[in-house]
Amino acid sequence: MSVAELKERHMAATETVNSLRDRLRQQRLLLLDTDVAGTPGRSQGKTPVTFGPTDLVCCRTLQGHTGKVHSLDWTPERNRIVSASQDGRLIVWNALTSQKTHAIKLPCAWVMTCAFSPNGQSVACGGLDSMCSIFNLNTQTDNDGSMPVSRMLSGHKGYVSSCQYVPDEDTHLITASGDHTCVLWDITTGLRTSVFGGEFQSGHTSDVVSVSINGSNSRMFVSGSCDSTARLWDTRVASRAVRTFHGHEGDVNTVKFFPDGNRFGTGSDDGTCRLFDIRTGHQLQVYNQPHGDNEAPHVTSIAFSISGRLLFAGYTNGDCYVWDTLLAQVVLDLGSLQNSHDGRISCLGLSADGSALCTGSWDTNLKIWAFGGHRKVI
Repeated sequence: MSVAELKERHMAATETVNSLRDRLRQQRLLLLDTDVAGTPGRSQGKTPVTFGPTDLVCCRTLQGHTGKVHSLDWTPERNRIVSASQDGRLIVWNALTSQKTHAIKLPCAWVMTCAFSPNGQSVACGGLDSMCSIFNLNTQTDNDGSMPVSRMLSGHKGYVSSCQYVPDEDTHLITASGDHTCVLWDITTGLRTSVFGGEFQSGHTSDVVSVSINGSNSRMFVSGSCDSTARLWDTRVASRAVRTFHGHEGDVNTVKFFPDGNRFGTGSDDGTCRLFDIRTGHQLQVYNQPHGDNEAPHVTSIAFSISGRLLFAGYTNGDCYVWDTLLAQVVLDLGSLQNSHDGRISCLGLSADGSALCTGSWDTNLKIWAFGGHRKVI
């Protein structure tokens, strides 16, 4: 068979694949004939969540980084926060006093993600060096802020974009990478336990930029990718994704499990957040704020309230919307409040007890927003 014939057959096969993909997309749209907000009985008669002037206020600004803040994480006991910045440092903050307890100078300044261990004694970080570095916070730092790396997890062939410890386990964590894979690590040995994606056909076809582990079943986790999909994985079956979730029309920058563990949220470059059901694979809701003829700002980070009634979403234009997940309505924009950030919201996270939200920004600062009265239980 000649080269010309091969090219012709390849073009014909490509057209067939694209046609089938369009037909699948149309079938999915037909199946999604309703959503959470439009389901009879679910939202009917529900009163929208409202916020008074003192229900969510900025109570602290954490200043100390000299570069863009890229990532943050809370300890389970809610009194400390770790943040990673373009200035090449990890800072551990006392969230109650705003004081810095650690300022760790990193071997590689290009850090993209950070995470606390469940016991709060270690922090992990990763970035453009394709490594995930573990630091024991009980180790003394040098005069210049350097701290010995207690464990270096090496194996990715691309940048490390996201990391999260397996809940209630200080010895295992999951990383996501620009090499299109996720990896489950044994921190004790420094070895890869499982690799998800890569050469497997059911894996992502582009950079994986976010992971979220199911708090109700730590064997399950979801990943978000620049291939516009999210994928559900079972750590016991690394060879294939359990399910692939379509719907977004841009990079899926952030994923987060819903509190009940049966659903998860996503945020994308297409400007929308979406809610998916892991049992059916269906998209349950789209959270989209119209911006007229202007291009919608990208969603960078999301988090759910303790009950799941609220969805917090950070955007590239500095907005931070609080969505009513049931009614798909914006009930508050933190970007419009006093003492809001002056730049892109790059990361956010809710404290374990739901009493405070922390946001990080390209303006080099972090801010802690406290919920007044009953709001922490929403």
